[in-house]
Amino acid sequence: MKDWATIRQLVGEGVPQRQVARDLGISRETVRSALASDRPPAYERRQGPTSFDVFEPRVRLLLEQFPTLPASVIAERLGWTGSPSWWRQNVARVRPDYRRVDPADRLAWEPGDVIQCDLWFPPYKVPLEDGTRVLLPVLVMVAAFSRFTMALMLPSRKTEDLLLGMWTLLKRLGAVSHRLLWDNEAGIGRGKPIEAAAMFAGALATRIVLCKPYDPETKGIVERRNQFLETSFMPGRVFASPADFNQQLVDWLVLVNGKTSRATGAAPFDLLETDKARMLALPPAVVPLGWRNRVRLGRDYYVSIAGNDYSVDPRAIGRVVDVSATLERVKIRLNGQVVADHERVWVTNQTITDPAHVVAAKTLRAAFGQPQPHDDGDDLHRDLADYDLVFGLEAQVM
Repeated sequence: MKDWATIRQLVGEGVPQRQVARDLGISRETVRSALASDRPPAYERRQGPTSFDVFEPRVRLLLEQFPTLPASVIAERLGWTGSPSWWRQNVARVRPDYRRVDPADRLAWEPGDVIQCDLWFPPYKVPLEDGTRVLLPVLVMVAAFSRFTMALMLPSRKTEDLLLGMWTLLKRLGAVSHRLLWDNEAGIGRGKPIEAAAMFAGALATRIVLCKPYDPETKGIVERRNQFLETSFMPGRVFASPADFNQQLVDWLVLVNGKTSRATGAAPFDLLETDKARMLALPPAVVPLGWRNRVRLGRDYYVSIAGNDYSVDPRAIGRVVDVSATLERVKIRLNGQVVADHERVWVTNQTITDPAHVVAAKTLRAAFGQPQPHDDGDDLHRDLADYDLVFGLEAQVM
């Protein structure tokens, strides 16, 4: 290649071909060949019959039926005893003729159009109130245009907690996109949003769009962000509780959203205002979110919600109370008045008791065991002469 370039350069400068051949120590035929060719010479191996040719028809027959069959399995079934690497190269050359192709289009995201949502499960068990350690889901939401990222650890992947998590993050953002993009998460919907998710979207005047199966590229931004969280946020960190996890995550995302994104050439913070300007304004309130129930309080003055039992003021026994739970609090109301207020416990199958409720129950129990006072003026005693008058008898004088 070097001689080819040198020959063409010298001849181009006006040096005679005979002198070029003499100076470079090559034949004049080599010079003429270099000038006649528009590309440098390259060694090309002549294609002849190979040991794979005999197996190729049977390999193609197997791949036609099973396009993903491993090369090693094909070699075993067809009795190949030659070089494994040579076999794999030839199978790889043939396989594309039978593999179905699923092209991924380049997607362009307009300002304010889409927030991609997904659940990420960190490979770390977070300690809970009772000392147990569990793997908890993290809701990740990324504004597609600006790449602005929000995330929040949740107690569960149930619908109630997912909607609470979305509302919490959207309130932090201060706006909502025209579409909320989800995959087929059971708590949101499969094929179409479930009723609770549809009502939530309707209250925000937005749409929840569920991706088609086997189409991860549609929400590839949040998928890549999940991987980034796992490789860049998690290593070397220790968490004392879910609240500690969320605080560390918020602090870290402030730094991440301030760094230039290779995809956009700008930091998410720099594009966020443009993104939000095309989003929808949040309503002052949405449909009631979270865990909700309405029950008649029994004698044990406990109600069950979100997997746990919480005590209630026993003076509400026998009455219908409204129970609600958010990510942080559990409140029970009687005719609109709060009769119990607990911190929500993320461990399940627990009994949470307010000591004041135990004291009130003891007082009521003691009062119930006391005999009721008798009122002498209750007019329950009548003179027997009254009955004589009723039946027309005269009172006998003794």
